[in-house]
Amino acid sequence: MGFSTVIRGRVWVFADDVDTDQILPGHSMSKPPEELGKYAMSGSAIPDFPTKVKCGDIIVAGFNFGMGSSREQAPVALKQCGVALVIAKSFARIFRRNAINIGLPVMVADTTGLQNGDEIEVNLRTGSIRRLSDDWCVTGIPVSAVALETLEAGGLIEKVKRQVCGNEGRGLCSAGKDHKDH
Repeated sequence: MGFSTVIRGRVWVFADDVDTDQILPGHSMSKPPEELGKYAMSGSAIPDFPTKVKCGDIIVAGFNFGMGSSREQAPVALKQCGVALVIAKSFARIFRRNAINIGLPVMVADTTGLQNGDEIEVNLRTGSIRRLSDDWCVTGIPVSAVALETLEAGGLIEKVKRQVCGNEGRGLCSAGKDHKDH
């Protein structure tokens, strides 16, 4: 399934100042990279998050989500465990950049009023957030065109491959071929 700018999912609410050690505790850094999702948010107020989260769920949080160290594995862990989107009142700049670079959408909005388990629909292009059970809605800051382009490609590496090689992966990206400078 490809990337969609409209995301529906179940909400997990977190407070302000969720740092990268809460998102992915230091002890998990020695685990194989493909297992990081098993430890996502295990240092947070919901330590059993990895056993409860379902693919497509959405994290909503307060200010400074992803603050602290520049642990690039933190957004990787969230994406691996199935988180489809993180919405917060603000993000640490490096967390935001790392998330977009690995293809995890993030959006700035004040989601005060949402509760754990609410089902919402989010339009990344317009910034609209709507709770599906009633008429609650809010508009956040739409995701920029450049960030959407990176997310639609599946992350920064895939975006660069497309730019260098074209959508079909020709040229420098063709596997198993020797290339010579002319």
